[in-house]
Amino acid sequence: MRGVLHRLLNRGARIEPAELPAVIASFALIFCVMCGYFSVRSVRETAGTVLGRERVADLWIWTWVASLAIVPIYGWIVAHFRRARFLPMIYAAVAVTLATVGFIMQTDPTNTAVMQFFYVMISVINLFVISVFWGFLLEIFAQEQTRRLFGVIAAGGSAGALLGPWLTTLLVTTIGNSGVLYLGAAFFAAAIGCQGVLLRVWRTQGAGHAVAAPHDTPVGGNPLIDGLKLLLTSPYLLGIVMFVLLLSGVSTFLYFEQLRIVSATFSDISQRTQVFATMDGVVQTATLLLQVFATGRIATRLGVTTLLVIVPLAMIFGFLGLAATGGFAVLAFVFCARRIGEYAFVRPGREMLFSIIGNEDRYRVKHVIDVPVYRGADVLSSQVDTMLDAANLTPANVAVVGAGISAAWALNSWWLGHKLATFERRKDPPKT
Repeated sequence: MRGVLHRLLNRGARIEPAELPAVIASFALIFCVMCGYFSVRSVRETAGTVLGRERVADLWIWTWVASLAIVPIYGWIVAHFRRARFLPMIYAAVAVTLATVGFIMQTDPTNTAVMQFFYVMISVINLFVISVFWGFLLEIFAQEQTRRLFGVIAAGGSAGALLGPWLTTLLVTTIGNSGVLYLGAAFFAAAIGCQGVLLRVWRTQGAGHAVAAPHDTPVGGNPLIDGLKLLLTSPYLLGIVMFVLLLSGVSTFLYFEQLRIVSATFSDISQRTQVFATMDGVVQTATLLLQVFATGRIATRLGVTTLLVIVPLAMIFGFLGLAATGGFAVLAFVFCARRIGEYAFVRPGREMLFSIIGNEDRYRVKHVIDVPVYRGADVLSSQVDTMLDAANLTPANVAVVGAGISAAWALNSWWLGHKLATFERRKDPPKT
């Protein structure tokens, strides 16, 4: 069985036999995390249509505030506890929270306060748990391994993100939105066991050099202050921050157009949930195929720069096409294309940018960029979108602005890929 799985995975990336247990454990963990998140993601989008565009824009501010609050908490945990202790507890906390929200929504389905809490909570958690996952993988896999293996491992997340929406599509009319939240909680509970398996693989395989030797000690220091200092003094890390800002700008413009057009096209709330879930299913199916058969090959043969610039270049033409035509069909195509490219190429490529950073510095700075910086960029982009709407710009005009942001994103992506290649060639990490 192991030999069959090895040959199957090798179709997309070259995996050494000794690496297979770590790859499978990582694949299973991100599968459970993404399946849990994407099974409830459609409920968040439905809550957004009920709350309305203006209230959602305000909630993004609260999401940013919550993202800022979680950084010192996580930093204190990282500084004082071993990974083996706190990593499983993160997934346990998510599972308990989802189950609690599901219970409240079951007894009071129209409770807008709970909808707002859930919208903010899931918007913070999804970035946080993914950042924690990839941060740990960057610790146990060497830089060369990340290029070969991250695409295949990310395919586990896409497989989970594919199953989650389809389960929601099939079950939401029977179990309701609260039942979907219970389902998401169950997957995060399963992630606790998967994390435990990966930690055991790390301990046993580190001695055999299939993965990096375990160094499971608290980071120490003050991760919040040290992380901010690293960000402000490293041009390379500031470049990654700019990458996140531009990525968020493109995503936000499309997101609010999605809310507007879906609300106008579909009046039934359950139907909206099914539409969002169907789009998620299409995205994850295409993403899974690309991650297994294309991501690793592109990264090893064409370089990380190619992974980073594919989507920004495509989005220039996508926004221009949206400006010329508009409508739900065109929006759905552009929106899905952007997400497919982000999950298959941009996300693995962005994680590879951190592979040149030392482990302790990575724990201090990565979650700052992945969570509060990203959500702060969402807030900024949402306010810009609101101002453009107040200026009575047409959707076509907004799409042209999106094309301009995409062009800036493409230039930034090229610069980051070039800098990473330079650091790797010189074997000289960025000064942090």
